[in-house]
Amino acid sequence: MSEQKPSLFKKTWQRDPSITPNKTWYYFPTSIVLLLIVWQTISWFVASDLFPSPIAVAQTIIQKSLYGDLVKDVLITLARVAAAFFFAMAIGCFIGVLLGLKKRSDLFFDSWLIIALNLPALVIIVLCYIWFGLTEVAAITAVAINKIPLVAVIMREGTRALNPELSEMAQLYKFSNTRTLRDLISPQLAPYAAASARTGLALIWKIVLVVELLGRPNGIGFQIQLNFQLFDITAILAYAFAFLIVIQFIEAFIIKPWERHANRWRAD
Repeated sequence: MSEQKPSLFKKTWQRDPSITPNKTWYYFPTSIVLLLIVWQTISWFVASDLFPSPIAVAQTIIQKSLYGDLVKDVLITLARVAAAFFFAMAIGCFIGVLLGLKKRSDLFFDSWLIIALNLPALVIIVLCYIWFGLTEVAAITAVAINKIPLVAVIMREGTRALNPELSEMAQLYKFSNTRTLRDLISPQLAPYAAASARTGLALIWKIVLVVELLGRPNGIGFQIQLNFQLFDITAILAYAFAFLIVIQFIEAFIIKPWERHANRWRAD
């Protein structure tokens, strides 16, 4: 009998039982501290206003929070992100589940979805501003339209992956439609919805900045455009990182817990 050779590719994706949250909590702060050290070191070597240090950026954040409109602009941008995120998730999930369940509809509208995925975000933003004017409705609509196709694709794949045996079990035990949706379908689709939310949050807030830069009189994107005209790189980074901190907070305390909750039934 020939000796079995070790696999070339180990199953690194499998969970290591020795790795627990209590043992890995320091990974994130350690990596952030290392990033700040590298950033500060490079700024010392460059010694130019074109590459401000993290200390200078932090001081600008504090100054504009206390004496400027940074907090107000962050809240305005966050409201636009929340509105676009809600509409994109609701419409995208509906379209994705519908296409996943209806084979003919999926075949017919698949080309539409591909076109929507590849249509440049800037084109959609400009068209919405031309059609609806420089309004909040146009801004939120443009952001949502850019996000909907991605959500639809992820949810379509999730619907295709539904376990048919569970559907047969529901029919055998005569589950009601409500119970089938709550106990069988929703848990299977929840990880895909969480993945859509996670990727969507990262995409939406970037598009919102472009929308604000092009056609809104307030928000982080507007402030970045204003400081770009003044060549104030420190202020640009201050506004960007201020909102990035908020996004990281949402990611850590809302999106990640939801994702863990959605995948709890997959745990061994």
